[in-house]
This record gives sequence, structure tokens and C-alpha cells, in this order.
Amino acid sequence: MLRFALERLIGMIATLFFVSIMVFLIMELPPGDYADRYAFRKFSGLGLTVTEADIQAIRVELGLDRPMTARYFSWIGGIVLRGDFGMAFAFETPVAAVIGDRGWLTLGLLMATLLITYAVSIPIGVWAAVRRGSGVDYGLTIFSYLGLALPNFLLALILLYFANRWFGANVGGLFSREFADAPWSFAKFVDLLKNLWLPAFVLAWSAMAYQIQTVRATMSDELNKLSVVAARARGVPEGRLILKYPARLAINPVVSTIGFDVNRIFSELPIVAAVLGLTELGELLLRAYLDLDMNVAGAILLLLTTIIVVMNAVSDILLAWLDPRIRLGG
Repeated sequence: MLRFALERLIGMIATLFFVSIMVFLIMELPPGDYADRYAFRKFSGLGLTVTEADIQAIRVELGLDRPMTARYFSWIGGIVLRGDFGMAFAFETPVAAVIGDRGWLTLGLLMATLLITYAVSIPIGVWAAVRRGSGVDYGLTIFSYLGLALPNFLLALILLYFANRWFGANVGGLFSREFADAPWSFAKFVDLLKNLWLPAFVLAWSAMAYQIQTVRATMSDELNKLSVVAARARGVPEGRLILKYPARLAINPVVSTIGFDVNRIFSELPIVAAVLGLTELGELLLRAYLDLDMNVAGAILLLLTTIIVVMNAVSDILLAWLDPRIRLGG
């Protein structure tokens, strides 16, 4: 198991290296650079003529005149060795300060979404397979199809409407009004937990529906295996039998798709955040691209892709721990 984990760790580091190159190339794709945008903002409306020499001087001042390879190694070296993502040109402050709480709140929202997804879908999927053909099983099937058909942002709009119409409540944002701009404290953290479940549930909506069907299908298949029949014939208690044999293997497909779920959450988060008024990195990423502030955009992209790569590695290790056949064959 240790050898398997080390192999996955080495593979993760190599993947992150190539991911950083791709992120940097994406940062370089937009035409022009921040020097052009800075010159336009500084001199527009003043009636002054901006020459190419002026723009080049700004590039030299910001370090944008260096070759792309030199800028890449300086950028990635600062991140790996010092945790320095560079300066946010538009804000004239370090990138880490600009991202600030948005990064931690986005990570917290991701973890809450994953927790709700698996805490709901795995036990319900197992139970639906055990009670296959019952009325509850058919009801869960309808729920799953509804979850796959109803987009998350539409669910967010429905919740906003009914919460305001029936209860006069505002379910938008991650904090109550009195804590929105307050410094961090234990009371603010508790307020965050009170407000975090709703956007996490909205983001987990479609994943729960999909994973319930996945667990139900794989669990139904595992219940018919000879090992389960033999264990039942030996007199193993039914509850212990289900957890030890079919349930443990039935969640393999769920564990293997953790990285996919993380990617899906990040894809759906910006539009859900716009509906619910959440503080997250998507809106900042879009603004950084519009401003051509590539240090901010690159830091956010690298952060999100790193989380996806790390969660894929965690998925592989968990899968090997659950199913020894995988690590022995790996």
C-alpha cells in the first residue's frame, strides 16, 4: 500500500508540473498584456498620446519584457520555494492577499459539497439496492432523474424564490449581514456553517442523483455474487454481510469519480455563485482575465487544477485501500 501511495504521489507531482506549464501558456494566450491595459487606463481621457516606447517602459517596470521561459521559471519557482504568486498588477498588492478569503471559502464550499454528496448518496444507494423494487426504491429513482434533469442554478433560483416568498428569508451569500464585513471570529465561523449547507446542497444536487444510481446499480450487482451467497450460508449477520462485502465494493465507482465531481463543482460554481451571491474565485478569475492581470488569473487556475489533481490522487489511494485487487495489480 505504501509503494502504491508513493507511486501515485510521484505521478501527482509530475502531473502538477505539466499542469503548471499549461496554466502558464493559458496565461499567455490573450493578445497583449497588462502593460497595454495599464497604459490605456492611465492615459485615456487625458488627451495624451501613448507611444510604443511608453508601453515598453511599463513592460520593463513590471518584468513583462523578459522571455516567456524566464518568466515561467521565475513564476513557478516563487510559488514552489516561497509560496509567492507574484504581484497582482491591477491591485498593486501580492496575489495571495487578493485571493485571500475567497480561496479558503471556495475550498470550504467544495469540501462541504463533497461531504453532502457522499453522505447522502452512498447510504441511500445501498439501501435502495437492498430494497430493490419497493415503492421507496422507485421514489428514489424519480428523485435521481429529477436531479439529473434540473440544473443546479435553476434549483438555486427556486430556493431563492420560495425562501423569500414563504419565509421572507434571504438565502444568498455565505454570511449573515452582521458578519459579512466583520473580522474572523468563532461567531463568524459558526455563521458560515449555518449558511454553507444551502449552496453546498445546490452544488451537490446533480452529483447526489448520479451517485445514488451508481451505488444502487453496483450494489445490486454485488448482492448476487457467490461470495455474498456463501457468506450468507455461513450465517454471517445480514447487516455485517452487506457492509463487509457488497457495500465496500459497490462504492468503488463513487471513489474513482471524486476528481470528476470536483471538476464538475468548479464548473458549476460560478453561475450558482452569481445566483446566490457567493464569495468565490470564479468572479475574480473572470475579472482578472478582462484586466489581463495574468498573475491573478494564473494563481486561481493553478489553485483549482491543483485541487483537482490532488483529489484524483486521493481517489486512487482510497480506491486501493478499499479494494486490495487494485494495489496488488498496480
